[in-house]
Amino acid sequence: MDAILFTRTLLWNDLPQPVKAQAHRCLLDLVGVGIAGTHTDLSHVIRDHAASQFGGNQIMPLDGRQTSAAGTALALGMTIDAVDGHDGYNPAKGHVGCGLFPGLLALAREAHVDATEFLTALVAGYEIGSRLGAALHATAPDYHTSGAWVAVAVAVAGARLLRLSPEQTAHAAGIAEYHGPRSQMMRCIDHPTMVKDGSGWGAMAGVSAVLLARDGFTGAPALTLDTPEDIWADLGSHWLITEQYFKPYPVCRWAQPAVEGVLALCDENGLTANDVAHIDVTTFHEATRLATARPRSTEEAQYSTSFPIAVALVRGQMTASDIDGPALTDPEILRLSDGLVMSEDDEANARFPQDRLARVTLHLRDGDTVQTGWMEPRWTYQDPPSTEALVDKFHTLVDPLLGRDRAAALADTILTLEDGSLAALDAALSQPINAPT
Repeated sequence: MDAILFTRTLLWNDLPQPVKAQAHRCLLDLVGVGIAGTHTDLSHVIRDHAASQFGGNQIMPLDGRQTSAAGTALALGMTIDAVDGHDGYNPAKGHVGCGLFPGLLALAREAHVDATEFLTALVAGYEIGSRLGAALHATAPDYHTSGAWVAVAVAVAGARLLRLSPEQTAHAAGIAEYHGPRSQMMRCIDHPTMVKDGSGWGAMAGVSAVLLARDGFTGAPALTLDTPEDIWADLGSHWLITEQYFKPYPVCRWAQPAVEGVLALCDENGLTANDVAHIDVTTFHEATRLATARPRSTEEAQYSTSFPIAVALVRGQMTASDIDGPALTDPEILRLSDGLVMSEDDEANARFPQDRLARVTLHLRDGDTVQTGWMEPRWTYQDPPSTEALVDKFHTLVDPLLGRDRAAALADTILTLEDGSLAALDAALSQPINAPT
């Protein structure tokens, strides 16, 4: 089915119940990760930038200052991306929701739509965004960040919210594809900085494209909406929003199978960090490129394989606070991170990006070794977390900043969002985030 026609004609009441439920689950997770992201330097810088450079009449989410629709998309998209804990889609090698939700929220405010219309656009955006990522990587040689293709998803789904014509929507998609951030992901992997996955920039480009197309600006055709044809053949019958994975830990997905391996070995053998001399990890090529052993920032910690593994071994967990602050200078974490040896494997390489595999070997101080088989990240779409588990994750991220009662009220608002307007969610997101006293 044509992506523009699909998006324009989609009805909430026609969606399968699992699709509706997943829309709420994705939204809950994105909001929780975004709130956790407000404590980062990245978020402070980008929100100050949006407030000073993007004048407008919207309230910046999680901040309270005024900005424009494009400023909302940029600031919220990059704030969610600041803590690498949001959902993703393996075949696209990236993340739909991180840029899609901020872009659609900004445009929903412009159009004054209700919650059902917003959620319907969100589902449409996940469906076309998942396919756009796969399409771009099938037709372009570079590994592009999510912002490159999320910009087009925001444009098409956002055009529905503003009730643009099919012709205007096509122009919006073309503007977004042409001006979207065709940024090369592996450059940020090799040099982790605040540019991250380009999601905020893609959201901003998509919002700008919709507003420009509404006002008569024209764009070249969006090629990824049509090719390769097989990627689009099952649009409207095969629901890819239900095939998004969730992250139990706020670090790159590529590091997470090895984190699971370390935790499993410690649990099975009653080990602590003090028992371990050093760690070997066999995995796929891209994960070996996450090579920062001594991160100096939370960005470098999130885009590392060795450091999160060391954190998990020393602390037995990994939350947003474990990849910043004192953790960056913890001598035991640094000992294990420095000593970790990574190597790549042909089987793991062949199964990427659909599968992310790692095998972990712990070399113990007493001379013994223990090893896992192939490990995969937790919370795949084939074995997803329960809604209760996602709510628990939400509270872990949000309670330190909002307090338990306010966090619980926000979670309930999101999980029951289709009943009524967007006003309750928007009001909650418009409040500045400050740790409770």
